[in-house]
Amino acid sequence: MGCSIICFTNALTIVLFVDTRPGPRFFWPPEGTRGVKVAVLSDVHGNLEALGAVLGEAEGLDVYCLGDFVDYGAQPNEVIEALRDRGAKSVVGNHDVAALDGDTSGFNARAAMSSVWTAKHITQESAAYLRGLPQELSLDIGGTRAYFAHGSPDDRLWEYVDPRTHSNLFGYYLGRVKARAIGLGHTHVPYAWKEGDGMVFNPGSVGQPRDGDWRAGFALVSFDGGRVEVEERRVKYDVEGAARKILDAGLPEYFSRRLRTGT
Repeated sequence: MGCSIICFTNALTIVLFVDTRPGPRFFWPPEGTRGVKVAVLSDVHGNLEALGAVLGEAEGLDVYCLGDFVDYGAQPNEVIEALRDRGAKSVVGNHDVAALDGDTSGFNARAAMSSVWTAKHITQESAAYLRGLPQELSLDIGGTRAYFAHGSPDDRLWEYVDPRTHSNLFGYYLGRVKARAIGLGHTHVPYAWKEGDGMVFNPGSVGQPRDGDWRAGFALVSFDGGRVEVEERRVKYDVEGAARKILDAGLPEYFSRRLRTGT
């Protein structure tokens, strides 16, 4: 014999049939749509020390990167290699593109200097990897549709999306890309906006935070049958080692100083 159990939630009525007879059994939710936790990170900017600390915290999880592997920090090739070897699913950022095409017109003077340095030091293998990255990803994670880009769904490379100026557009973004969750980078400042079933978030920056906290930032994101939860995470790393490498590489001292303050 079997029995039916009816469970009520705010958005859904679930009927579970528990079969007490021998033979195959079936469960809800189906395999492949149960809860999944992933690590989402962005804006590593050549900071291998920070990336290593984050990947250590995300051990065993799938990793998604929202772009800007390079510039500012002294180890762009090593950062690319680490994320490639980890199997990270990634999009390209504006700094990555500038290092490839040499167009620094959108940068201030210091950022332009960094981009020129990166273009001189990046290997052919690293450049080929960056060229192969898409500007956006739209995929299912744990039965939930997610969308990732560096900037915004409207300007995937350059637009800075801040809840203080863009929250009235978040519903439009979610409808435009037909997703429950949108992950964006570029601002180096973490946030998570949620309304109804929709979530728009930024994991902050691994390699150059700008929210006043020097620790490397990333997000643990849980997808569970349409529900999305974002947990902001910060992790300490060898900031002095990363800062010293910037100076040794001949990059502007400003990039070294700002690592210590997270600004």
